[in-house]
Amino acid sequence: MSTSALLRKIKLQEAATEQKIINFYDEATEDYLYWSKSHNMHFGYYIPFKNTFLKRDTMINEMNKQVFKRLSFSKKNSLIIDLGCGIGGTMNYGLLKYPYTSIVGATLSQRQVELGNQFLKDKNGVIIEADFRDLPIKSSSSDGAYAIESFCHVGHSNAALAEAYRILKPGASLVIADAFLRKEPEELCSVSYYCYEQLCKGWSVQGLRSIYDLKNALYKTGFSEVKIENISWKVAPSVLHVPFAILGFILKKLIKKENIKSQSWSNLKGSLFALLSGLHFTDFGYYIITAKK
Repeated sequence: MSTSALLRKIKLQEAATEQKIINFYDEATEDYLYWSKSHNMHFGYYIPFKNTFLKRDTMINEMNKQVFKRLSFSKKNSLIIDLGCGIGGTMNYGLLKYPYTSIVGATLSQRQVELGNQFLKDKNGVIIEADFRDLPIKSSSSDGAYAIESFCHVGHSNAALAEAYRILKPGASLVIADAFLRKEPEELCSVSYYCYEQLCKGWSVQGLRSIYDLKNALYKTGFSEVKIENISWKVAPSVLHVPFAILGFILKKLIKKENIKSQSWSNLKGSLFALLSGLHFTDFGYYIITAKK
């Protein structure tokens, strides 16, 4: 890696320290509540004639469905771990669909713990304040784990993959739904890299790993049967909603003469560059990855 590439990587890591990630979610949670009535904090999965690109939550909950379908767990007495759960939107979906399953979610944000546990009250789920790279969960105790747009905050690090592997029972699956690079960062053209850099800064993301590097890392961690699905075109309709949703949120705030947090402006900036990054389909992609322990 060249000196300039190393310096750029260090700058991205500094833009996504643990405290900055906590601040991001503490301040951005209100924005995401506007994004999804079902309290989800991720993009959607569009299927023509099954859901509509005009209604975000139909696509967002379809993403939840696709992730749970790939976990392949027993529908009774199973323990599933949400690695970066937000305020529990995906957990709520899973608990409603699989009422005899228990789900534990992990987040660094105390605010999300409070809001999420209130949202999940009287369900078989709980949100804990914990780093998904160091969980207070016994080894080989979980029947499945998933990470939806959360591992990117730590650059899809080997530590995150190793901890997921540790907590899973033999034969259980990890499902990751997230954006990835289709080449190494230093191989991006100047325009793609600028969009990538601004996306990371706006959303407190440490970096997007290349999908090929991630595949190798999963096998090195010990996972087997790694399946990679490029779903970029299925996610694209929901990505188109992002700038308009955040602009709508900001206009609503202005009309009510309420203060707009700095993170809301950062979200807007990040979302615009996420949209621009998506146009560079040879450099970026959105994937669902399934790996078995």
